Amino acid sequence: MEEERNGTLVEWLVPLGLVFCTGWVIWQMPAFILDWGGHGDQLAAHFGRVDLTPNLSPIMGAHIDILDLVFLIAIPILFVLGVRTVRRAPMEFESWRALDRVAVFIGRVTMMLVVVLCCVMLYEVFVRYVLNAGTLWANELSLWLAGFIFLCAGLYAMQQRSHIRIFLIYDMMPRWLQHVCDVVSTALIVTFAFFLVYGGYGEALQKFGRWELYGSAFNPPLPATIKITILIVISLVAIQSVINLISDWNEEPVVHSAADDIDQDELERLKKAVGSDN
Repeated sequence: MEEERNGTLVEWLVPLGLVFCTGWVIWQMPAFILDWGGHGDQLAAHFGRVDLTPNLSPIMGAHIDILDLVFLIAIPILFVLGVRTVRRAPMEFESWRALDRVAVFIGRVTMMLVVVLCCVMLYEVFVRYVLNAGTLWANELSLWLAGFIFLCAGLYAMQQRSHIRIFLIYDMMPRWLQHVCDVVSTALIVTFAFFLVYGGYGEALQKFGRWELYGSAFNPPLPATIKITILIVISLVAIQSVINLISDWNEEPVVHSAADDIDQDELERLKKAVGSDN
């Protein structure tokens, strides 16, 4: 296992850069849809209103410009770099397989999204109650970001084994029966994910293909992006549940108690703080 250490600046700049590049590509996605097989005057009109760089000449098709292409190429580069540079924090779960790193890096990206969400909300409070000039976009952008945060945080929680579990009966079982319960629960997660993707991918692709909008003044593409993100994340959660099953198979059973809710590191810091004050 790699040595635990505090996060470096790169480990925070890479997720932030990925958030920015992905946000740009998502906002400019109508350009890619129009140039890569999409059609529709309504979509073209919408892109004409929201294009971030209307003065740049297209280099691919009739809509994609150089910045769109650069940010699109940067996404997989930053993702691979982030997965390679992410490090386990002392309080995080010890499992550290290659795919665990993916979930942990997505967790880091989610943390950056929380920062962005807080900045948006603080900005809205400032302009609304200090400048008396509220925005049309802050509330819906907050909802949009919160949707991504909720979904991605679920994957991170699965990798960290921090999702809600009831151990009252499980802890009393012999190890072989615990294995049976683990296999059944993992199979149920995989089955749920399979049928959700199987039943929802058609509608998700349709919403994405026509770039379905929210229908408000700001009009963000919530239906087009959130629906397909649900299917992607639930697939990753199912894969992560299988990885957890394999990683924990030969581990010693964990006996849970009320003491599990106590953060020992935080408790030690409080003790030192009290001692220094005295």
